[in-house]
Amino acid sequence: MSGVKKNQDKHMMLFSGRAYPELAQEVAELLEVDLVPSRSITYANSEIYVRFEESVRGSDAFVIQSHPAPVNEWLMEQLIMIDALKRASANRITVVSPFYPYARQDKKHAGREPISARLVADLYKTAGADRLMSVDLHAAQIQGFFDGPVDHLWALPVLAEYVTEKYGQDEMTVVSPDAGRVRLADMWTDKLNCPLAIIHKRRDPNVANQVAVHEVVGEVEGRVCLLVDDMIDTAGTICQAADALKARGAKAVIAATTHPILSGPAADRLNESAFEEVIVTNTLPISEDVQINKLTVLSIAPLIAKAIHEVFEDGSVTSLFDGQS
Repeated sequence: MSGVKKNQDKHMMLFSGRAYPELAQEVAELLEVDLVPSRSITYANSEIYVRFEESVRGSDAFVIQSHPAPVNEWLMEQLIMIDALKRASANRITVVSPFYPYARQDKKHAGREPISARLVADLYKTAGADRLMSVDLHAAQIQGFFDGPVDHLWALPVLAEYVTEKYGQDEMTVVSPDAGRVRLADMWTDKLNCPLAIIHKRRDPNVANQVAVHEVVGEVEGRVCLLVDDMIDTAGTICQAADALKARGAKAVIAATTHPILSGPAADRLNESAFEEVIVTNTLPISEDVQINKLTVLSIAPLIAKAIHEVFEDGSVTSLFDGQS
């Protein structure tokens, strides 16, 4: 990506944590800059030490860190990196967290619960971050937790391009796996110009934590059903949704999701599921131990690189998404 060094009044510097250096390297190559070399150590008692091996004074610093397990370790490393940059007189520090840590703890569901997503935003700010960039936040209100600009990137264009090229749109129905993802599914229907269906989960009041019936609201018989969500963790909900769609006559079921957390039984569940294909992005690294024969991974690096370029050049990140923010 040419043009990132044209402005002589400031200079871009790109930093990577140790959680997922491959994604940061891909972003750096697209921006035609080098990752700043650093020395990172985890001591025997689990404390983390970071030192950058080049001067960062006056730089426009972008700190890329993904947050796979162990989330707390990689979050702490990123905070320490931000603190080091602030104390070394970086001019502006932008946190790039493709998968925002603790995003699912965005509100209180019961008394005496934390709002951990807000706490993470406060930690970023206290460490010295000026700006935050993330992909497909679990809840839109997280943008308001950070006291500064937030660039909320959408993976939908990346995923939708692949889906339409491979499956077309004529027989497609977008499906929300539960009521909480309807807004996301609605954005997909606008993009693909196809109908929407919703899976409503009814629980047995006599059995705790168990879904009794999956009711499908919308026409899915004979259709290619595209289940959309922002993340796949243990894959229980989305695999049950796929089974419900097949039971109601879906021609085929595919999934498109941004963040492949893929914890615990996720691989086995997806391999045994009714899905023909599960499409994700590489906001998180996927362990070599996780073998899913139906999995397709698309790169989010070009989107992140374009957003960083726009921020550095004081352009418009919103323009990357046709005004969607």
